[in-house]
Amino acid sequence: MIKSVLIFNNHGKPRITKFYQQIDIGTQQALIQEIFSLVSKRPDTVCNFLEGSQMLGGKDTRVIYRHYATLYFVFVVDECESELGILDLIQVFVESLDKCFENVCELDLIFHFEEVHHILAEVISGGMVLETNITEIVNSFSESNKFKKRSGAMATIAGSGAGAVARDLGANLANTVTTTLQSTLQNTVSATFPTFRRTTGFNS
Repeated sequence: MIKSVLIFNNHGKPRITKFYQQIDIGTQQALIQEIFSLVSKRPDTVCNFLEGSQMLGGKDTRVIYRHYATLYFVFVVDECESELGILDLIQVFVESLDKCFENVCELDLIFHFEEVHHILAEVISGGMVLETNITEIVNSFSESNKFKKRSGAMATIAGSGAGAVARDLGANLANTVTTTLQSTLQNTVSATFPTFRRTTGFNS
């Protein structure tokens, strides 16, 4: 089982974190610091997995990672998972991000936070691997984006329609009020003016 997926930069700043176990925020932060201290000190010439965090099971836990430019992609798994299989899975995830965002970089993870989580959810759910086919992952992401755009366009049209209705209602109300005021004013003048003429002695 996959226990967590962590992406942080060369300074240990987390960019994407996903835990598949119930862990409080304080422990999550301590765990990220612990794992960063484990992987950041390792030279690029050594293997990409090691026995992992005391916080997540000690020797029964594996920390498997890949280092790309300014980012570490880290999968924390139990002993049942294949180290080489997880390395391949990290590569699948990174290539999927690269295709979705065209040469993915650290800024993409910041500005497309929700989209990255969506892609990760296509690959892993509840700590279990769902999909390893990059084409399927990218297609699912593209379809999701198209749906969001259609929904946004429909909401805009609906909003414009509601605005037009509101404007029509406002205009009708203004016309009704104007007509009522004019009628009331005319009736008042008609009732008052003859009396004014009689009391002042003017003839019609």
